[in-house]
Amino acid sequence: MNCRKGYLFQTLFILLLVLSAGTTLSAQHEFLYGDQLPDAPELSARGEHTIGVRTMNLVHKDQVDILNSKEGKDPLYDRPLTVEIWYPAEVAAGTEASVTYEEVMGTRGDSLRPLVPFTFKGRAIRDAKPKSAVGKFPLVIVSHGYVGSRYLMTYLTENLASKGYVVVSIDHTDSTFKDANAFHSTLLNRAKDIKFVLNEMAGLNGDALTEIIDADNTGIVGYSMGGYGVLNVGGAGYSDGAAGFFVQMTGGSTAINSLAASNAEYQKSIDPRIKAIVAFAPWGMARGVWDAEGLKGLKKPTLFIAGSQDDISGYEKGIKAIYEGAINADRYLLTYIDARHNVAPNPPPAESLAPGLPIDEYYRYADATWDQRKINNVNQHFVTAFLGTHLKNQDHSTFLDVPANSNEKDWPGFKPRSSTGMELLKADGLK
Repeated sequence: MNCRKGYLFQTLFILLLVLSAGTTLSAQHEFLYGDQLPDAPELSARGEHTIGVRTMNLVHKDQVDILNSKEGKDPLYDRPLTVEIWYPAEVAAGTEASVTYEEVMGTRGDSLRPLVPFTFKGRAIRDAKPKSAVGKFPLVIVSHGYVGSRYLMTYLTENLASKGYVVVSIDHTDSTFKDANAFHSTLLNRAKDIKFVLNEMAGLNGDALTEIIDADNTGIVGYSMGGYGVLNVGGAGYSDGAAGFFVQMTGGSTAINSLAASNAEYQKSIDPRIKAIVAFAPWGMARGVWDAEGLKGLKKPTLFIAGSQDDISGYEKGIKAIYEGAINADRYLLTYIDARHNVAPNPPPAESLAPGLPIDEYYRYADATWDQRKINNVNQHFVTAFLGTHLKNQDHSTFLDVPANSNEKDWPGFKPRSSTGMELLKADGLK
C-alpha cells in the first residue's frame, strides 16, 4: 500500500513539473504576429536591429473636401493623417522589445458594425531613440485596405524595420475601422496621402528620425485600396473611364483628373525617389480603373501578391491582368493558390472568435484556405528579397528566380516540402 501511495505521489509530482515547465515554455515562446513558424522560409527571420515605434500626427493642408463637394464645386480642408513609424533603435543590451498596440474591430461603430476594442503585442519599444552613427536607412511607406488601419500589417512593418528600414504606415482618414466614410474619399485621397507622407518624411526638421531616413531610396507597399494607391503613385495613371465614373459618383467633381494617365501634369509627377513597389491584391482593374495605356506608365520594379480566388479585386481579370499589362515594369506575381483577398493582414485577433460577433470581423483578417501565419512568413520572405534587391542592392536572385510552380520543386530558402501551393511569375519590362 505504501509503495502504491509512493508511486501515485511520484506520478503527481512529475505531472506538476511537466505542467509547470509547459507554462514557463509557453510564456517564454509566446507567438506574436510575425514570429516564425517552424517551416518559415529563410528571409522571414527578423533582422539584427531592435526597433522603436512612435506615432506621428500630420496635417495635409488645403486638400479637396470631396465629401462636401456639391455641383462640381470642391471646398478645401486641412486633412489629418496619423502615421505609425517603426525604425532601428538605440537600445541597451538585454532590453526586452515589447509594445502593446490598441486596435478595434468593426466599422465606424454607428449604422455599420459596432467597434470592438482589442489589443495585441508586438516586438518593439515605444518611443525608443533612433539608432545613430550607422548611416541612413531606406524608407518604406505602407498603405492599408478599405477599411483598415496603420496596424493591419505589423507582422511586416516590424520585420522590415528590424532589417534596417524606416517603415511608415498610414491611417488613411475616411478609410479606417474607426472613421470609414463614402468610398469616393478613398478613391481620391489614397495616392495623394502616400505622396504627402513621403514628402513629410523627407522634410522632417529637428527630429531624431531625420538623421536616419533615406527618402531618396523609398519603397511603397499597399494592400487592396492601398495597392490601388501605390500603383498610381508609381506611374499607373487612372483611365479616363474611371475619372468619368468619379464625376458621376460625386455629382460633378473632377478632382481625380489630376491622377489620370491622360493628364500631362500627372505624367510629370512620378517621383524618382520611389525605387520599388509592393502591391498586395490591388483593387480596381476589374472595375476599369486602368486601361492598357495607363498600365504602360508603371515602370518601377513591382512585386504583386495575390490569391488565385480573390473575390474582391478579382484575379484573372484583376490582379493578374495588371501584372500582364504593366509591360514596362520589371515585375513579379506571387500567387497563393486558392487564397482569396486577405493575403496581406495580420492573423485574426483572438477577440474575433468571440461568440455572437459577425463573421466579417474574422474574415477581415483570415483566409478560408491558408493559415494566415504561413502567409505572413512567406510575405516577409519575398518582400525582404524584393526590397533588399531594389533598395539595398542586395543579391537575392536565389530566392526570386525560382521555378514558377512551387509544387514541382522545393523553392530555395524554404524547408523541404514546405513551399507547396504557390506560383511565382516573373517578367522583364520593355521600357
